[in-house]
Amino acid sequence: MHQLPDSVSDHRTHQMVLLTGLYLFLCVMTITSYGQPIPVMGIMLEHGRAEVFIAIDSLITLYLFLGLWKRQVITWHLLLAYNLFEVINISINLWKLDHLVLERVLERSVDPQGLLLSNISTIVLIGWVSRMIWLQRPQFCNRSPYLF
Repeated sequence: MHQLPDSVSDHRTHQMVLLTGLYLFLCVMTITSYGQPIPVMGIMLEHGRAEVFIAIDSLITLYLFLGLWKRQVITWHLLLAYNLFEVINISINLWKLDHLVLERVLERSVDPQGLLLSNISTIVLIGWVSRMIWLQRPQFCNRSPYLF
């Protein structure tokens, strides 16, 4: 097991505990969405392509969760990059995907204003979480590139 530097306590801040729980929840939600259509960079992925994307995304979120748990330095960078990707993905989907495409795939009506509000709220939340990750930088002290 990798030892923590003397300058860093083994004590986890409440924010680190919450971040770890959040990314565990994100991992579980990603895994449970397997088989569902998903918008990615303005393209609606369905069937096999959606399954491959969600399988890869599930592995990424699992790695992020485990890296948070182990407080790896590389995970700090990956978390910020993953959150940036999510913000870009949401923005492009809002710009390129018409609500009618979502209605066709979901087989129900979609309120365009509600869709805009929920996506903008998600971007703000991701920004807030990214700020919390940024402020927790000293907690990421495990320089090992390996999870185990």
